[in-house]
Amino acid sequence: MSHFDHRDLDGHALELLLAVHEEGSVTRAAQRLGVTQSAVSHGLDKLRAITGDALFVRAGRGIAATAQAEALAARARALLDELRAFSQAAGFDPARWQGTLTIAANDLQRDLLLPALLRRLRAVSRGATLRVIPSGAPQPALLREQGCDLVVTPRPPEAADLLQKRLFEDRYRVWFDPAQRRAPADRAEYLAGEHVTVRYEDGRALDIDRWLGERGVARTIVATVPGFAGVASLLRGGPWLATLPARLAEGVLRGLASAEPPLETPPLPMYMVWHRRRQDDPLHRWLRAELEAVARDAVPA
Repeated sequence: MSHFDHRDLDGHALELLLAVHEEGSVTRAAQRLGVTQSAVSHGLDKLRAITGDALFVRAGRGIAATAQAEALAARARALLDELRAFSQAAGFDPARWQGTLTIAANDLQRDLLLPALLRRLRAVSRGATLRVIPSGAPQPALLREQGCDLVVTPRPPEAADLLQKRLFEDRYRVWFDPAQRRAPADRAEYLAGEHVTVRYEDGRALDIDRWLGERGVARTIVATVPGFAGVASLLRGGPWLATLPARLAEGVLRGLASAEPPLETPPLPMYMVWHRRRQDDPLHRWLRAELEAVARDAVPA
């Protein structure tokens, strides 16, 4: 049984627990927190002594959380939210704030929005750092349980405890290597072509692929990759086509050619999504306002 007083716990200890839990690695947790691996290991030893639990155990080449660590991580997240609210009760000043903001985004949103967002955040708060994680096909747990502040996605998860706001709207283009082929002249040529697309690691298809499939548009898919970043290398040097967002021209598909699709495609709205508990948090309101400003600059109305 632990003989430690609960007052031995502080916000740093809670952040360390969450960092190890979310990263699944002492090394990555140390990098995220900006400390040495030995400091993380020492912090874990202190937490183990306090809780009387191993917290994390070896699992293959990584580590896995115990059942106790899973339960404590959820409580630590809630406690950190309370500590943040307590510290900001007298007024939030971003210039004095220090900490990490976590945003989930795919390759498009990351390249289009987050470099400018980081510049804006750091111009005001020299203590602010940005952590970017892949969004994939986001689930509510990403915002409820995994320490994520905002998700940027065209497909907001459906849940009563999540809020959303539209940032901008994109459109679809047909991408190809101009050294290997020309744009499809019509629907028949488009359908006769061979296509590359994205299929998330959990098996989910892109919205455009589901939309076309529901309308009976059958295409020959010759390759799938788990994210937009993998498409460019497949298109280059081959006759393949890829029907993807236009704004990828400013990021991972830069240098490839694109054309209007020779068939109807849906609009592509982009949203930011957050948990209801963060709605009135001054820090979170600042983050949302900065991201909206970046989106207005990146995609003028």
